[in-house]
Amino acid sequence: MSAEPAAAAAAAAPPELAPGPEPPAGGNEAAEHRALVLTGFGGYEKLKVQSRRSSGPGPGEVSVRVHACGLNFADLLARQGLYDRLPPPPVCPGMECAGVVRALGDGVRDRQVGDKVMVLAKSGLWQEVVNVPARQTFLMPAGMSFEEAAALPVNYITAYMILFDFGNLRPNQSVLIHMAAGGVGTAAIQLCKTVENVTIFGTASASKHDALRSSGVAHPIDYRTMDYVEEVRKISPKGVDIVLDPLGGSDTSKAFNLLKPMGKLITYGVSNLLTGQKKSLVAMAKTWWNQFSINALQLLHHNKAVCGYDLGSMDEEFELIGRVLSKLDNLYSQGKIKPKIDSVWPFDQVADAMRQMQEKKNVGKVILVPEAPKEESKKEEN
Repeated sequence: MSAEPAAAAAAAAPPELAPGPEPPAGGNEAAEHRALVLTGFGGYEKLKVQSRRSSGPGPGEVSVRVHACGLNFADLLARQGLYDRLPPPPVCPGMECAGVVRALGDGVRDRQVGDKVMVLAKSGLWQEVVNVPARQTFLMPAGMSFEEAAALPVNYITAYMILFDFGNLRPNQSVLIHMAAGGVGTAAIQLCKTVENVTIFGTASASKHDALRSSGVAHPIDYRTMDYVEEVRKISPKGVDIVLDPLGGSDTSKAFNLLKPMGKLITYGVSNLLTGQKKSLVAMAKTWWNQFSINALQLLHHNKAVCGYDLGSMDEEFELIGRVLSKLDNLYSQGKIKPKIDSVWPFDQVADAMRQMQEKKNVGKVILVPEAPKEESKKEEN
């Protein structure tokens, strides 16, 4: 998926513009907008707010005025140069956003100016204005806020496909969710609650346990002071049916050993690589040295399944992703899921937003917005 600003083709019809900032006076000069740009790999200071030229959408594209963007763990890895799906700096990060369609490129028939949409892309969405292929936009459900819409695509698609497509979650099963208070974790908890009598184990720091219990986690575990394997075994000696593993390294081996017969391990990240603001060669070596490995014959005798999931590698699977989002939209409309927003930060405070996530202070999704939220919005978030 590409979200880089694209100039309109010479043969394209003039784009139809929705109300927005007026272009600068005095000719055909394009308007400017603000964007977050990763200027190099390293600490929080590597992200800068810069000005970019706003051009019209190309054929098959729509131009979207962005109201909110999602911050994901992959963005933290990308800042350190640990996420190979991001183009080299200088580059605008951002895999999801929500906003309003303000212009249509030639040939776009299934979107209209004024549509409220969610956008999914490999990168490039942390901007005030983005031009993207129309097929990468998805209509927002009625009643959904822009912050919720920016919180939904990456985390909820990931959680849904892990639990239901790979995990085949069924009534009366048990699930271990690591980083249960994070974006994917909160999404997974809500989705587990749509299935009857699912027992949820969730790892998180002790300060988040009350929030986890209120959301439906039967057994919160403080991974900082307890051995989560021992804690799970005390309650469920045979282990669990499904483990969601965003950690990698030795934790993947622990997850596999915690599975019941016919259990499923789904690995979808390597957060153990992230130990500080900058890339740690020690953490990288330790994680990869301890990485789980098993051959097909060994797997056969264990009667267990191991699955790998990476939403970023499905950038051409628009129909598949669209079907999952349609199911999520229905669940939202039925009141069965609702993205939990931890905090909202303006582009100028992206370093603080990243620190909030990297230091694991968040309970729910961290959101970026082009402008500072109004005071009443801040109060609501707090």
